[in-house]
Amino acid sequence: MIFGLLKDIKNGEYRTIATPGEIATIVADGHTALVQKGAGERCGFSDEAYEKAGAELVGTMEEIYARAEFVTKVKEIEPCEYGLIRENQIIFTCIHPASHPAEVDALLKSKCIAFTAEDCHRYGSPNCEAAGKQGALFGLESMLCTNGGKGKFVGGLAGAPGMNVVILGGGIVGKSALQVLHALGAHCTVFDINIGTLRTLQMQYGDSIDTAISTRQNIAKVLPQTDMILNCVKWPKGCKEYLVTREMLRLMEKGSVLVDISNDEQGAIETFHETTHENPRYIEEGIVHFCVSNIPGAIAQSTSISYAASVIGHFRSILNNGIAEACVRDGFLRRALACYKGLLTHEETSALQNRPWIRPEEVLGIADRRLDPAPPATVTRSDNFYKK
Repeated sequence: MIFGLLKDIKNGEYRTIATPGEIATIVADGHTALVQKGAGERCGFSDEAYEKAGAELVGTMEEIYARAEFVTKVKEIEPCEYGLIRENQIIFTCIHPASHPAEVDALLKSKCIAFTAEDCHRYGSPNCEAAGKQGALFGLESMLCTNGGKGKFVGGLAGAPGMNVVILGGGIVGKSALQVLHALGAHCTVFDINIGTLRTLQMQYGDSIDTAISTRQNIAKVLPQTDMILNCVKWPKGCKEYLVTREMLRLMEKGSVLVDISNDEQGAIETFHETTHENPRYIEEGIVHFCVSNIPGAIAQSTSISYAASVIGHFRSILNNGIAEACVRDGFLRRALACYKGLLTHEETSALQNRPWIRPEEVLGIADRRLDPAPPATVTRSDNFYKK
């Protein structure tokens, strides 16, 4: 098969989804690897390194799309790419289809086979770990007086107490942020709706952290003493309520910080709007907001290596075994199938965009096989199936 690695073109994206190491593996499996020039240069991987790994360098994304049977990159398909996608072509990238109806329209129209990478991770995305850890550091940077913050040092100084930090959500993102902030001496309180998650964290960190069930009432109680909030909650799409309201932020001291790592429009934070690395902060209700949508992109070499390691197994399975067999063997890959030859196969997108869908195992003709199990990617359900 012909594998094609695109250079990401989204603003602020410096990562690649395949380093020269993954390219060498794919070539060793007997496949042809096309790499767009500059695909890895912004995260430290030269064109020469890809050539040494066995890749053929090509100049444009148009050539990648024209020649490759399997096309991949990190971020969403941009409008300038819509007309380049070919029927039966395999696309593997972070599509986030439920939030991008125009992108879904283009993928369905092209009759390609598209996997949305964010749903394929059995052990959680490495990008979540990166976002949590680097998001915590960006929060500390935002606390500096030079960035509008009140200038409180994370672990305190002799005679001056350290920061009180609230972490909303105890998943991979929240745990990663906690690991960094706790190590630097912050006093951390983790809020989550799962008592099992809180118990595990309490046992891991002992009496050095606090935990609480996540409700607006519980969060509001601690905000007057809170210096920084990190939102790490995967907020249900379509939910009209907020976990932290504008009124709640007024309880905090001016110059405190809010880092919205989850970065959801109509998400958990009422005062959220997306920012970029070029202009990452704004102040609202006296609180410094850091709301960059692509935090992992700032540490692109580390995240590229980690991310590539997490998806190379999927790449090899698809390339070596074919779509159907790969989806039989791995339920997380199967649930990541978003579009198949003009049919929507993504349940959350069906529910939120009111589109009919078909289950991946049915469209692939593998429903009667012994399938590797996987939980649904989200809590959103849809009974809006294509009519037979």
